[in-house]
Amino acid sequence: MPRPVGCGMSQDRAARLIAVSQVRVASEYARRVTALYRTILLCVSAWLGCTAVHAAEPMAPEVMAALRESGVPLKSFGFYAQPVEQVPQGSGPVLASMNEEQTFLLASTTKVVTSLAALDLLGPAHSWPLRAYATRPVVGGQLRGDLVIAGNRHTITAAELRQWFQQMRAEGLQSIQGQLVLEGVLLIPEDDAADTAAALESGDARRAQAERARPDAAAQDDGSMMLSIEPGPGDRARVTLTPKPVGVVVVNEVLMGGTCDAWARWSSAGDNAEDVPHLLVRGRWDASCPKEYVAYVRPLPGMKYAPDVVLPAADRASAPRHAGSLARTVAALWAESGGTLRGRVVESDFRPLQPGAAAAKATWSSVYSIPLAQVVREINKTSDNLAARSLLLSLSGGQASENQARQSAKNRVHEWLRAQGLIDGDTRVDLGSGQSREERGKPRAMVRLLCNAWRAEGAQAFVNSLPIAGVDGTLVNRMRNGLATGQAFLKTGTLSDTRALAGYVRSRSGVIYAVTAIVNHPDAARARPALDVFIGWVVTHG
Repeated sequence: MPRPVGCGMSQDRAARLIAVSQVRVASEYARRVTALYRTILLCVSAWLGCTAVHAAEPMAPEVMAALRESGVPLKSFGFYAQPVEQVPQGSGPVLASMNEEQTFLLASTTKVVTSLAALDLLGPAHSWPLRAYATRPVVGGQLRGDLVIAGNRHTITAAELRQWFQQMRAEGLQSIQGQLVLEGVLLIPEDDAADTAAALESGDARRAQAERARPDAAAQDDGSMMLSIEPGPGDRARVTLTPKPVGVVVVNEVLMGGTCDAWARWSSAGDNAEDVPHLLVRGRWDASCPKEYVAYVRPLPGMKYAPDVVLPAADRASAPRHAGSLARTVAALWAESGGTLRGRVVESDFRPLQPGAAAAKATWSSVYSIPLAQVVREINKTSDNLAARSLLLSLSGGQASENQARQSAKNRVHEWLRAQGLIDGDTRVDLGSGQSREERGKPRAMVRLLCNAWRAEGAQAFVNSLPIAGVDGTLVNRMRNGLATGQAFLKTGTLSDTRALAGYVRSRSGVIYAVTAIVNHPDAARARPALDVFIGWVVTHG
């Protein structure tokens, strides 16, 4: 018979109750462990989910929305933004980054590299002398001979030449009885970059944009065609391809109205049923937009052109630049300065290896110096390709042939990039202007150069050269309404498949950021608004 256990409970019943209690405790423990395990799984899953979302959303929501709206794949974009004051050795907090280690075509943002290298290697006070000399003595202000202006590898604007002519008159030259000879002078005519600068200074945005739309003759060295857009009389803009290709159908899908932007790409297989190549040109062009050269189009292999004018083979090499307009411009500038010319202006492609030698032997000569800061401003404000290429050549340090000088300059820039903390493959310069398909770089590397430049001797000269958003230069008609206006100082870059920005942005918090934003894609023009959104985001959230 079972023995009672306290409170009249038998030993067997107590054992059963204890067993049941133990089972209940074990069950409760198992339930709680299971619940805890599920909670941990949920937390881990949530964390992993957040990480996945973060990886898929590398930029702020408003920027990502603009990128997706462009229709261009995210892999085609590169962004990087970093404060300039907190990067003593190229490291520090990064405000934004996306594909920063990917290599992109730089387009005209290559001019940033060329400008910074020149300012650092030559110094902001560096200048280039242009020399003029008389072939006979100047007596009583009259030259009974020729005045020779010996050019070098650098451009001179019409405004600068006008100033030089005034200087010559102050130095005693009043009248030229012979000819005014231009030896290899790279003059930017009155209606080109110099007029652009004047328009920018006066705030005439429409005139500035019209002037900067003129093409650079040197831009076709690689055989590219220039695509120009201008308002049309109907529902479509007028599209022109120069030189005109033979056997190519240009499909004009640039509709009138909207923004002043267009792009072009060769049709891919399946785009058309015909057996001839099609160039698709798309975009929007408002009636207020001026004529503008929007892209350089790479020709297809074996493509032939229909020449507008055929020159005799013997005369082709000696055909004068600017078709005579340069001579008229120079004659007009000399007359404006108060001088008289009995002869005429003669152009010559001859460029003396030592232009100072003849001037030193002459009984009368004049020297005009162009400071580097002025050259850099001209290059970046108006995106002057010829001046940028000339600036790169000046880094060769010698009087070798142009090909030798370019290779020497490229080697010097390469070593300079290494001294800046970059490694091989980070950035490559070929022509110095961004017109070469070899000129490529990584967003992170560009920002590193900009951060270094902020603390360099030539910082002020460089910043002063950059177009200001919504105010001047190539940004005069961009970001005109918004917080970025007047707060972003950026070099622009444009090729048929590239849009780029590189420079500095001042945020609302007062922090200065070095930034780069770039897209490489056949439809890159569609993504230009997204780049502007990114700049606005840096202003707001930096």
